Amino acid sequence: MTKSAKQEINQKIGQSIAKHRKVIGMTQAELAERLDLSLDAVSRLERGNIGLSVVRLFELAEIFSCETTDLLDEASHRPRDMARQLEKLLGQVDDTERLKLLAIVEQMVRMLRPKSS
Repeated sequence: MTKSAKQEINQKIGQSIAKHRKVIGMTQAELAERLDLSLDAVSRLERGNIGLSVVRLFELAEIFSCETTDLLDEASHRPRDMARQLEKLLGQVDDTERLKLLAIVEQMVRMLRPKSS
């Protein structure tokens, strides 16, 4: 994996951490205290300037009352992980809206798929 790919993953995980922190109304300073880190370290973590250990990942999931995969999925380019993200989003709308969204996605896939000769 290239250095830039690793940096992109760290940035997306950092964005996910920041999003989850804000959802529960926690400040960076409060998160730093819970994790026994400096405020600067939390800021660098959320910006993707430093990586995340597995232990820290579990600590964050516990603080945010979420699954560890919730923090990681947004950084993944794997179809299975993206499908989980789509499933969460689709769960926020009613059946009629889901059917409309599915039709839009199907149409986009047809447009983006290379045409066979």
